[in-house]
Amino acid sequence: MEYTKDMQDAKEEIRSRLAIEDVIGDYVQLQRAGRSFKGLSPFTGEKTPSFYVSPEKNIWHDFSSNKGGDIFSFIMEVEGVEFREAMEILARRANVDLSAFDSKQAQQRAKKKRRLAEALELATQYFQQSLIRNNHALEYVFKKRQLSKSIVQTFRIGYAPSSGSALVDFLTKKGFTRQELDEAGLTNRFGGDLFRGRMTVPLMDGSGQVIGFTARILADEPNAPKYLNTPQTLLFDKGRHIFGLSQAKEAIRTSDYAVIVEGNLDVVSSHQADICQVVATAGTAMTEHHLRTLGRLTPHVKLAFDGDKAGLAATERSIPIAQSVGIEATIVSLPDGFKDPDEVIKSDPRLWQQAIDKSEPIVDWVLKQYATREDLTTAGGKRRFTDAAIAVIRSLHDSVEQEHYLQLIASRTGTSFEGLQDKLAGVIDEQTDKPLKKAVQTVEPVKPDSEMRQDSLLAVAAVEPSAREVLRDLPIDMFSGPARQALFEYLKQNREVVSETPSSLKNYNDSVKIILFKADTRYGQWSDKDRYFEAARLVRQLITEHKQQQKQQLTDALRIAEDDGDDAKAQQIRQQINDLIKETPRAKKR
Repeated sequence: MEYTKDMQDAKEEIRSRLAIEDVIGDYVQLQRAGRSFKGLSPFTGEKTPSFYVSPEKNIWHDFSSNKGGDIFSFIMEVEGVEFREAMEILARRANVDLSAFDSKQAQQRAKKKRRLAEALELATQYFQQSLIRNNHALEYVFKKRQLSKSIVQTFRIGYAPSSGSALVDFLTKKGFTRQELDEAGLTNRFGGDLFRGRMTVPLMDGSGQVIGFTARILADEPNAPKYLNTPQTLLFDKGRHIFGLSQAKEAIRTSDYAVIVEGNLDVVSSHQADICQVVATAGTAMTEHHLRTLGRLTPHVKLAFDGDKAGLAATERSIPIAQSVGIEATIVSLPDGFKDPDEVIKSDPRLWQQAIDKSEPIVDWVLKQYATREDLTTAGGKRRFTDAAIAVIRSLHDSVEQEHYLQLIASRTGTSFEGLQDKLAGVIDEQTDKPLKKAVQTVEPVKPDSEMRQDSLLAVAAVEPSAREVLRDLPIDMFSGPARQALFEYLKQNREVVSETPSSLKNYNDSVKIILFKADTRYGQWSDKDRYFEAARLVRQLITEHKQQQKQQLTDALRIAEDDGDDAKAQQIRQQINDLIKETPRAKKR
């Protein structure tokens, strides 16, 4: 990531004021381990501590997930936020004013955002106090909605008085202008209170700061909307906001999945039932940003949308989005007779958890819904079903997954697999704005376990110069990323033990420090002989993985050459594959 000088200065100021073990200690129970600290990983369900923090190097490393970095990367991982948000969280803790490091225009924008946030925070407190003073609102919240006192406090639920300008009068007395209140999304077009006679539920960002409100009318009225939400503001963007994220993120990390529901009060009810890994997309369609944000906490997302036509369409739209961001999406189906999670929970919270546990793959669910809407014994029904099903399958990136569902559709409709393949190919050919690419597919990104082995090999070679001879014949593209490649080249060319980041690698300081920390923690006490054999073992594994990737790439290229009828090129690729198979991993014996 590129940083401006001002941002780098702000980073260093925050870093100088905070001890890394104190910051991480708020999330992980740490114990002293020599010059470092260790604890259980907050990212995996491990039983033996493999999470280490080095105050000396000002870094952390999690051996179980191969994640590591400084305090900023830790907050990004554990809170599921972008770098700027992580910096803001740590700046508040360090009492650093970030606007002092920004340009004049950025300072003015930051000042305005702070004023709007202050107004919204005071509004939240005002609504909370108003709830306590209004018996009608108390009866609605605690008796009709059956919310507990603790959940009302957790979500900071309140009540907006029904008088026309109670909140505006309160905030203007606190020094806020009418323009500021309008920019915060608190006033209507006449300058009075936007929310009146409603139960208020604050909308919070990932760190828990109030950025807006959703408000439900207490008694349904014919001409009044049931819910009223804050409009788009400098702080609130409904296309990016995830309701309940600040309350749910710890449970999402622990359970390793998130549940997305449609209604904000479904989230509140679920948390009250102690099923806390549940969020909502604030009354808007799910976007790529929503899934990317959740993807920082877990790759597993369960969607609990309605089973009606609109819910089916929303689910189908989410398939390519989930595919593009690497999310494994499944569908939660409610028990028969219930219209939303809130009803299920009020009946029996166990039914809601059972429904979550029984979630099914998103494509299976969508195909099942389409099948129930058509008569598959008729030619027309089969045509409409296969048209809809093929459109869904087309959004899948993996050819094996596509083949699996084509076989499933063939079995369900009694049609031929080849016919469906032709239909899929025909649909793809019709996408004139997305022509087929006749090119060799790129190799999939290196898997985390491969990167872990790369780091281990570089770490053991850093502390054992004699092990570097096994690096000599390795290709540089066996290592992923410029930092690993630069350290690999340095180790091949130098013989001394590496304990600090070499001056020539200062551009990769954080990455190199993590690998050196791993070297000291894992291999520091090993004998030189054990280190050498560990390096040789890792080299053999990496060469095997690298050959598998090359073989897959050549196999894909061969398939394209055969489809194009290019016999000469196909024969050349077959020879390359044969040569690759004959090669054996080389690691010199000592």
